[in-house]
Amino acid sequence: MGSNIGLENESALHAGLKAYLAQPGDLLESPVGGYVVDIVRGDLLIEVQTRHFGLIRAKLQALLADHPVELVYPVAAVKWIVQLDPADGHELGRRRSPKRGQPADLFDELVRLPTLLDHPNLTIVVAMTQEEDVRCADGQGSWRRRGVSLVERRLLGVDRLVRFRGRADLLALLPTDLEQPFTARSLARQMGVRLPQAQRAAYCLRKLGLATRAGMAGRAPLYRLVQAAEGEEP
Repeated sequence: MGSNIGLENESALHAGLKAYLAQPGDLLESPVGGYVVDIVRGDLLIEVQTRHFGLIRAKLQALLADHPVELVYPVAAVKWIVQLDPADGHELGRRRSPKRGQPADLFDELVRLPTLLDHPNLTIVVAMTQEEDVRCADGQGSWRRRGVSLVERRLLGVDRLVRFRGRADLLALLPTDLEQPFTARSLARQMGVRLPQAQRAAYCLRKLGLATRAGMAGRAPLYRLVQAAEGEEP
């Protein structure tokens, strides 16, 4: 079977999410405004985007002009790593990944289109999923993965859907007792995330007008939530 055992990256996850979200009467893969939309439910358009929000920028701009749109983004709350034999594709083993995703992982993609939630017709839906991450040590993957190829992501189930209907909804991803002002490093500590993700979160919050620069702490920029700056609860 060789190294051609994989499907197009993420196609299985995309198809699984569409099947999970679809309701009786929905139109699947239907043309709207010159684009093919994953799910059409009356006037509502539902698009599944497993990653790379930047790739859907033009499509969203066109669809949002005339329709309410739900952009569904999966985050793996539970992930199983499945290893395939590069010779014949049979399963060699599976293990549960220690990494657990959370809704705040949305910032990792939102940073590509930080003002996306400014549009009144858009709702972003984070689907907290259980997934299989299928891999194959065929020597053709990234050097960072030591040649291991990512074959596909498979949907096992959906735990819950978290909806963000406007920019202020992002504040629910922050600690209720977030110290003011804060740096990206202190934000990372309080959110329990890596520094790069906290830096993306701070960038998005500032671009959306939810946070403002508040000076420097050494070489680190300080931020303050706009509500806190106005004497309100963040």
